[in-house]
Amino acid sequence: MLKKIMVFMLVTMMIFSLTACQSATTSNEGGEVVDAASSAGYKIGIVTPTLSTSEDEFRAAAIMADKYPDIVRHITLPENFNIELETGISQILSLADDPEMKAIIVNSGQAGLLPAFQSIREKRPDILTIATMMDEPDLMSNYIDMNFSTDWLRRGVTIPTKAKEMGATTFIHYSFPTHLARDLVANRRDVMKQTVEELGMEFVEVITPDPQTGDGTAPMLQFLREDIPRQIAKYGPDTNIFGSNCPMYDVMLDEAFKLKFLVAEQCCPTPTQAYPTVLGLEIGPEDIGNFDLINDMITEKAKEAEMTGRLSGWAMPSSVYIPQFEVELAKYIIEEEIDYRDVLNKAFLDDFSEEVMGIRGDFEPMGEYDNYFMLVLDSIFY
Repeated sequence: MLKKIMVFMLVTMMIFSLTACQSATTSNEGGEVVDAASSAGYKIGIVTPTLSTSEDEFRAAAIMADKYPDIVRHITLPENFNIELETGISQILSLADDPEMKAIIVNSGQAGLLPAFQSIREKRPDILTIATMMDEPDLMSNYIDMNFSTDWLRRGVTIPTKAKEMGATTFIHYSFPTHLARDLVANRRDVMKQTVEELGMEFVEVITPDPQTGDGTAPMLQFLREDIPRQIAKYGPDTNIFGSNCPMYDVMLDEAFKLKFLVAEQCCPTPTQAYPTVLGLEIGPEDIGNFDLINDMITEKAKEAEMTGRLSGWAMPSSVYIPQFEVELAKYIIEEEIDYRDVLNKAFLDDFSEEVMGIRGDFEPMGEYDNYFMLVLDSIFY
């Protein structure tokens, strides 16, 4: 199961992208860093992909650089990561050259950066290391002090459970063959089916035309447009619909507002997936990362459509949440002068995440690793 969990993480983490703005302590996209004296007496380095590569993580790091300009230094990995892996490693190691550097955080949807952490441990064992990466958990746990990741597989339990609480009696799962060929997509489907049946709901699986073969997404979306009304006519509006593929939600949410069925959570639970397009939300450039505003706009639209309480998701993407949480956690450990091992427990992490982020994370250790935690976020109901 551990191997399958990691496969799912590798597959699903790649769908998240990231953005940001620059600050006095933030790198440009070439990885250059503008130095600033740290009046706090210490610095935290955070490394992400570039704006064009991973928008959410880049944005999250830039937010923290703006929030703590005397503390946080943000640099980016090379655009051509696979070709310039050694450059990326060197950039991470350059942070350790700063005697004020007390923590280094790396958020990357790629593998291959572990040698940087091995060198940091040899060169600067006093530096706290935190990562969200795609390398093997046993290696990450060995060379990195703290590791965090989104628990995509556990959502096979949390989504049906929430759907039941929202009033669902039927749970429909839409997917297609090449997606189900991925271990974690198939495993999550199996966990969903088991959970749905244990909760006394009916599980319905529907296979759509495959967008990765033939004519792309158009046949899949047309199928959904025709099939969803048939399913709701058969099972009624107290039906939750879930799709394993992001493009599905342009149709699913549009049909939800027409037919009043439930959508407990999208495959990528963020207010910016499909909602702005379907609802015609006017979001200016200055509000792209203002999730409170976007959530308020969705809530108002749900109220107007008499859909209050029938739509849910996460208040922000986990790829925006995790980097900010990691910076706040590093800052707390450094300023309180405590051993990082003292915070590696679910009770502390759950409470601390809510305190610093305003959104509670539900953390669980990954397998036998005591320094690798996976999380899901509390839900928002529109």
